[in-house]
Formats: sequence, structure tokens, C-alpha cells
Amino acid sequence: MSAVTESLRVASPGNAFSRSIRDSLVVAKRNLIRMVRIPEVVIFGLIQPIMFVVLFSYVFGGSLDVGGSTSPQVYREFLMAGIFAQTVTFATAGAGAGIAEDMHKGLIDRFRSLPMARGAVLTGRTLADLVQTALTLLVLAVVALLVGWRTHTSFGEVLGAFGLLLLTGYAFTWIGAVIGLSVRTPEAATSGGLVWLFPVTFVSNAFVDSSNMTPWLRHIADWNPFSATVQACRELFGNPGVSTSDAWPMQHPVWASVIYSVLIIAIFRTLAVRKYRSAAA
Repeated sequence: MSAVTESLRVASPGNAFSRSIRDSLVVAKRNLIRMVRIPEVVIFGLIQPIMFVVLFSYVFGGSLDVGGSTSPQVYREFLMAGIFAQTVTFATAGAGAGIAEDMHKGLIDRFRSLPMARGAVLTGRTLADLVQTALTLLVLAVVALLVGWRTHTSFGEVLGAFGLLLLTGYAFTWIGAVIGLSVRTPEAATSGGLVWLFPVTFVSNAFVDSSNMTPWLRHIADWNPFSATVQACRELFGNPGVSTSDAWPMQHPVWASVIYSVLIIAIFRTLAVRKYRSAAA
């Protein structure tokens, strides 16, 4: 913390935008150093998605119909886009808990005493979480390849899919930031960050074909921002799961995923910065 404090104190002058970027990167560095010093946070963050991959692949593989096929291999390829998307969105809970912990320990008050941009604390935190999410996706992709997942498109399209996943994950961490600033303890932030994620991720096309749902539930799933990212990744990976829905997000999933993510960032970053200023006032 002392190194970060010194970096902020001696930072060179500049316009407001450049100062905000610089301060955000300094705070992000502080959070990344903390992650390295507490490796169990990263390790346990990797275990859950790996368990989902193995359990869903071998327990449900061969039992669920995907495009008229019950082949375990088809289901594994169908599944992975959903697991990837679920992993990046579940980072929301960690982001909220981390911010709530900083508030609880009084670190936010120390940051307020420094000559730094107000939004830099939150932006730095979310950027550090994005780096951790990227690492988790890398490990998860290796595990997915080991259990039989394959892509059938160009390298650029595969990179584009992972880029969409990171954008979605970054957008959802701002929701976590709002939750973290709205509760009193890290434990409450963790619970609050997870309780709404389960319906968002399971009432979607992540693990089952939404065409098998009842009409009203399918309509919700098709317009779910999470579903748009999952469908976009399936298309970019060349995996099974082509949607037959007439819903616009399912017909244009890549654009829908980008638009949803940008809107979430715009709305929840504004709310988070406003709550941060109010809480730290």
C-alpha cells in the first residue's frame, strides 16, 4: 500500500483524463500485487469453473438433446461457451467482495486523502479483476481442450469470442462494484453478488437449448444479455447450438453482446462512482 501511495503522491501532472488513466493503472497494480501475495484467491477462483466443466461434460453429456443429437462430444462443444460466459460473470461476486472489504477496512478513506481521480479506485479494481478473469479463461480453455472441446473457425474469430467474454465480464464487475458499495460487509457482498447470478446464468441458453423451454421462459432466455454472449461465442467458435429463435439478440448475438455490455458499463459505472462519492463523503 505504501508503494502505491508514493506512486500517487509523486505522479506527474497532466490533464484530467490522463490523470484518471494513470491513477486507475496504479490502483490496478496494487490489486494485482495483492492477488499475487494471496494466491489462494486465484486458485479457488480456478477450481469452481474447472469443476463445472468436468461435471457438466461427464454427468450431462449424452443425456441432453442438442440440435437433435445426444452425442457427448456435441454437448461438450455446446456447453463450453456457456461455461466460459458463466465464469466471467461469476467474477462479479469477487469484485463486489473486494470493494466491500476495502470499504470495511478503511482503505477507501486513505485513497480519498490522496491527489487522485475519484473514479480511479473503482476502475483500477475492475481492471485488476479483468486480468484475473483472463487468466482464469486461459486455464479453463486448456481444461476444455483436454475434455474434448474444439473450435471450428479461424484464429481471429476465436480471439474475438474471448474478447467478447472479457468485455462481458468487465461489464458485470461494475454491477459487482455497485453491490460492494451498497452493503456493509464482504460476506454480504459475496452473497449479494451470487444470488442474482444463478437465475441470470441458468435461465439462458448456456446449458440447455432454449427451444426446449416453455414459451414464456424461452422469451426471457432469448433476451437475456448473458444468452447473447453465449450465442455469440458459439457462432465465433463454430460450436453446435445455432438458435432458431426470431428474437433480435439471437439473430445478431455479436452485436447484441457488445451493445448489452456497453450499456451495462455506462449505467453501472455511473451508479458505482456516484455511490463511491456518497459513501466516501
